[in-house]
Amino acid sequence: MDNTTLQECSVPEAVLQTLLSVSNSSTLVKSLEDLIQVCKTADGREDLAAKNILPTVLQLIQSLSYPSDHYFLTLSLRLVRNLCAGEEANQNSFVEQNGVAIISNVLSSANLSPEPDFGIICVGLQVLANAALAGERQQHAIWQQLFSEKFVALARVRSQKTCGPLCMIIYTCCDGTPELVAPLSGECGITIVKEIVRTAAAVGFGEDWYKLLLSRICLEEPFFRPLFSSLQCVDGNENGEDTECGEESFSKEQEFLLENVSEILNERLNEITVPNDFALCVYGIFKNSVRVLSYATRGRSGLPTGSIEIDVPGYSLTILRDICAQGTLRGSTENTMDVVDVLLSSGLIELLLCLLRDLEPPAIIRKSINQAEDQDGSNSSTLKPCPYKGFRRDIVGVIGNCLYGRKLVQDEIRRKDGLLLLLQQCVTDDDNPYLREWGIWCVRNLLERNQENQQAVAELELQGSVDVPDLARLGLRVEMNPETGRPKLVNIS
Repeated sequence: MDNTTLQECSVPEAVLQTLLSVSNSSTLVKSLEDLIQVCKTADGREDLAAKNILPTVLQLIQSLSYPSDHYFLTLSLRLVRNLCAGEEANQNSFVEQNGVAIISNVLSSANLSPEPDFGIICVGLQVLANAALAGERQQHAIWQQLFSEKFVALARVRSQKTCGPLCMIIYTCCDGTPELVAPLSGECGITIVKEIVRTAAAVGFGEDWYKLLLSRICLEEPFFRPLFSSLQCVDGNENGEDTECGEESFSKEQEFLLENVSEILNERLNEITVPNDFALCVYGIFKNSVRVLSYATRGRSGLPTGSIEIDVPGYSLTILRDICAQGTLRGSTENTMDVVDVLLSSGLIELLLCLLRDLEPPAIIRKSINQAEDQDGSNSSTLKPCPYKGFRRDIVGVIGNCLYGRKLVQDEIRRKDGLLLLLQQCVTDDDNPYLREWGIWCVRNLLERNQENQQAVAELELQGSVDVPDLARLGLRVEMNPETGRPKLVNIS
């Protein structure tokens, strides 16, 4: 780098000489590159903090122009990022020297170019993310400068590289300063998170900060409902309608959000107690989605299937399964009112039993039915195939988890003639991996400490039967009801 190029950069002489002196370098580029390396160690950052180098680097950034000084800006931002990586003195100096506003201006310039400069934006966000880790002072400064318009603009940058550090900033600010969470529940805040979800859906996400932010917004705070509704329209006006008020179609972004939330909840079952509003919203989504669910063809894969109309009810169902599993993990009892009781009071069991009855039996039982139909000429073709591999298993899983320690649910299933239906699920099934294990768990919870249910199963009357080896090992046998043509299982012990 010659002196002419340095002059074109318009770097103040005092700034240039300070950097060259501290780094013992002969050019600005070499100085920045050497200091970046020094800052990779804690001792190096501490030494440069003692030399108060950060204000000088911020002055350098202010003197540079985007995009003409792109390379110098990139090096300068990387240096500030490293200086603020866990070094409290530099983090404090960053705020005192108006670093948030300086970096914000750079981000705006890089984002306003004909094509957003992903590299500059990424490093600029990393600077703010490292500063935010210092505490409330830095978090407030960042929030006041960027919320909400600049956060929205940055969230609309469709790049995986920028999505992670942006999520880190927002999550860190909200986690360290709880009063900053409330603004995310308003229209502006939901717009920010909505655009982050759309970015992740379009380009993917490579860091856990995205999942941490979603966990906070959707599972720890009651913001899932407005976020889900805001994703309804992708290319036009946002309707903001409630998911329980007649919506019958879902967007790809809504399906993506459900997939993300399902994965997060499954990973954090022991850590999170979901809000009632979240559970009821997911249940509403599930009810609406199964109304229009097509059973035209048998599902050939598990989730995701590539079909929104199948994946939305599928992921809703897995979320409900894991919500209800929390009661089993935490030892819920009949006297404990929790989110599962809220779902039960909304008709969850009745809906699941209806869906299960409408499905054709597992493959091993279908073979027995076909043999019987060949003999008596009956037809059970009105029953529906599973729309994805695991649909039946997931229904049984939700019911089994709801049954755990709840006599009211045990009795409800008996009164709704669901005993035989659930016994029928204790078999292997190619369309539903692990159905047998979930079926046994379900029946175990159905019969535990419930004399009425145990007696009802024991008193199953023998009719013309078809033996199935897998059932015989469980002490059960398939039987056909000659009047209805429907199969049932009987206890042969």
